[in-house]
Amino acid sequence: METKELTMPTKYDPSSIEQGRYDWWSKGKFFEAKDDAEKQPYTIVIPPPNVTGRLHLGHAWDTTLQDILTRMKRMQGFDVLWLPGMDHAGIATQAKVEEKLRSEGKSRYDLGREKFVEETWKWKEEYASHIREQWSKLGLGLDYSRERFTLDEGLSKAVREVFVSLYNKGLIYRGEYIINWDPSTKTALSDIEVIHKDVQGAFYHMRYPLTDESGHIEIATTRPETMLGDTAVAVHPEDERYKHLIGKTVKLPIVGREIPIVADDYVDMEFGSGAVKITPAHDPNDFEIGNRHNLERVLVMNEDGSMNERAGKYKDMDRFECRKQIVKDLQEQGVLFKIEEHMHSVGHSERSGAVVEPYLSTQWFVKMQPLADEAVALQKKEEKVNFVPDRFENTYLRWMENIRDWCISRQLWWGHRIPAWYHKETGEVYVDHEPPADIENWEQDKDVLDTWFSSALWPFSTMGWPDQTAADFKRYYPTAALVTGYDIIFFWVSRMIFQGLEFTGQRPFNDVLIHGLVRDAEGRKMSKSLGNGVDPMDVIDQYGADSLRYFLSTGSSPGQDLRFSMEKVEATWNFANKIWNASRFALMNMNGLTYEEIDFSGEKSVADKWILTRLNETIETVTRLSDKYEFGEVGRVLYNFIWDDFCDWYIEMAKLPLYGEDEAAKKTTRSILAYVLDNTMRLLHPFMPFITEEIWQNLPHAGESITTAAWPTVQAKYTDEQAANEMKLLVEIIRSVRNNRAEVNTPMSKKIKMILKAKDEGILKTLEKNRGYIERFCNPEVLTVAIDVETPEKAMTAVVTGVEIILPLEGLINIEEEVARLQKEWDRLNKEVERVQKKLGNEGFIKKAPEKVIEEEKAKEKDYSEKRAAVEARINELKGE
Repeated sequence: METKELTMPTKYDPSSIEQGRYDWWSKGKFFEAKDDAEKQPYTIVIPPPNVTGRLHLGHAWDTTLQDILTRMKRMQGFDVLWLPGMDHAGIATQAKVEEKLRSEGKSRYDLGREKFVEETWKWKEEYASHIREQWSKLGLGLDYSRERFTLDEGLSKAVREVFVSLYNKGLIYRGEYIINWDPSTKTALSDIEVIHKDVQGAFYHMRYPLTDESGHIEIATTRPETMLGDTAVAVHPEDERYKHLIGKTVKLPIVGREIPIVADDYVDMEFGSGAVKITPAHDPNDFEIGNRHNLERVLVMNEDGSMNERAGKYKDMDRFECRKQIVKDLQEQGVLFKIEEHMHSVGHSERSGAVVEPYLSTQWFVKMQPLADEAVALQKKEEKVNFVPDRFENTYLRWMENIRDWCISRQLWWGHRIPAWYHKETGEVYVDHEPPADIENWEQDKDVLDTWFSSALWPFSTMGWPDQTAADFKRYYPTAALVTGYDIIFFWVSRMIFQGLEFTGQRPFNDVLIHGLVRDAEGRKMSKSLGNGVDPMDVIDQYGADSLRYFLSTGSSPGQDLRFSMEKVEATWNFANKIWNASRFALMNMNGLTYEEIDFSGEKSVADKWILTRLNETIETVTRLSDKYEFGEVGRVLYNFIWDDFCDWYIEMAKLPLYGEDEAAKKTTRSILAYVLDNTMRLLHPFMPFITEEIWQNLPHAGESITTAAWPTVQAKYTDEQAANEMKLLVEIIRSVRNNRAEVNTPMSKKIKMILKAKDEGILKTLEKNRGYIERFCNPEVLTVAIDVETPEKAMTAVVTGVEIILPLEGLINIEEEVARLQKEWDRLNKEVERVQKKLGNEGFIKKAPEKVIEEEKAKEKDYSEKRAAVEARINELKGE
């Protein structure tokens, strides 16, 4: 296939090369899973973003990592499915729509349930289109033909199947429990939707009078308004102070109700007075004590946090207003005798920010212990879920081993309606996939399921389950990897694992790649209140998607947080610009080379052999590290190869044959440039898809798109260790000469005399063979290469492996300064010799280290010692010793 005319503009402009490219990929269906039986499947399901707003930097990071994996695997010949989708995000989305209605002077009750749900679907459509637009701007290779939504019909069917199945097994039940209640959104919350914050509160110390008027008993509380619902006072059965009071009663102040003093092991004798008030309807521990002692549950609050009729004269007061009034009243009655300031942890709703109220309510629960036990047992098997980094497995196991039953009902209108109906006359409960036949006699449960209930099924519900014969479920499940942040291990990862095991009998994913949070440059969490948030789309507008992606994916190691810095994104843009300019130079000098004409069977220079060797090393390292998810290291390896080896050295050295008269050498150089650039673009493609596709389209290539081009593999025939060592020597010489010139302010344009004193015949031969490179990059007036050569008195010297570099700089050098410089160099080399000798003198190292490593250290010792001796000889020479 012939190359097209070079279409690369002179300047690198991300917006122009990114524009239209994604549509071209989509139209070409390059990202669609092909269900090719000859290929091994590789699946990732996207962690579905909530349809509550636009994507943030965390989403950009998370999805970029997935895109890197799927692009790489596609190139490696896998049948890749990266399945996109979004989450209905019950409480969060409903809150947004209600907020919108409030701004219009309406509430959800004005619309009614059906109309409100219609409005929420409209919201979903609007924000889903924003999200897809952002996905395209990031360049994500998603298979849109399989896009799913947690409320679509297929997923709703899966949710009903799971609910009914767990209910029939006795693993879903309905019961009256103390739950976390959000009075603002008027819904139950699971434990992990509650954020605990330290707030300044108080301990209110009270005396409850004994009914027989023989005295009183002291208690303390942080929530005095709940005393209106007290149904007992508890003491420890072994507490000598109170043994004589067990069985007696106290008169509840204000209310006047007689309540018993009970004995319970839960009470801590050492804490406070050793006696506690028991309010079974407003505290989870009191609820358990109430069950043990058959106490009444007196609920004194409404769902909105106001006091109800059981609160007597405080009815309709807000809970915190009631607290102030009741404290005042109790003080006047002499019951409250001390208020002690106290900093304590208070639960707040993750969504609304309201103080969470422990509240007696009838809810639906999942009985977690049997499901958690299976998930914990899985981690002892070979087919366990592999956490990367593995330390997060302990985080997951701790959560599973201390699991509590999961409250799954939510008092919302947006979500999966609970498939339970209550008979209007008998109250009988009917749970099934479909409503009862005589629906007119039944009423469906008004609540919906917790969003995480449907998200937990995501890896298999998206594939056509519960239809076990669904083509995608059979081929693409279980998935290969899940990429997610450590902040939702409890919310989502754990739930997907136990639901996957329960309903498919398999782990839902082989690996879980955990990343951290994106923080600002100072390490602070990004938030609206701090005003330090960054919109990824703004970054793309300024620097392009490739620069943002490369920074996000290579800026940290697995499991670690990432500090966002616009300067670092700009540095990545500079890297992309370097790639662009180098590629453009190479392409302009290929002289219309076609794919069929690529041929480097002719004589290759040391630079040619070296760059091919370095390419092989880079392919091996990038592939190995990518398989271990070490993308930060991959980024470093690619950067060093592209910037240093390819751009700074090979391209500069390639100019000699390209600008020379030898046509055969030109052809070889052009072919190697094309081959190395092609393979480099493929290695870089998963990280920077836009710029690599643009460059690749201009290269001589076979194939339609780089997205489906084969992943580079090591070609052993192109590895040449000798050439690599020769090149290493040349680079050392050139760098050393440049450094020495800089030290005495002698620019590269000024010709100087130069002597290279070779250690032996082998090195002499290497120097002579590569004389052209030395002359081109060191600019000597006269170049002397020999084994035996006299060193002029006034000269700068440097020692590299096997060669002493002598620059006679008559009139440009101060001997004292040169001795001082050489002394510093001697000190450095001496430290290296001592360090290596210490290592080799360590018995432990010699016993444990592989033979190859020991040999490498011995070679280093020899090399440093020789260099030190040469520097020492030169110092003595300059001093006239």
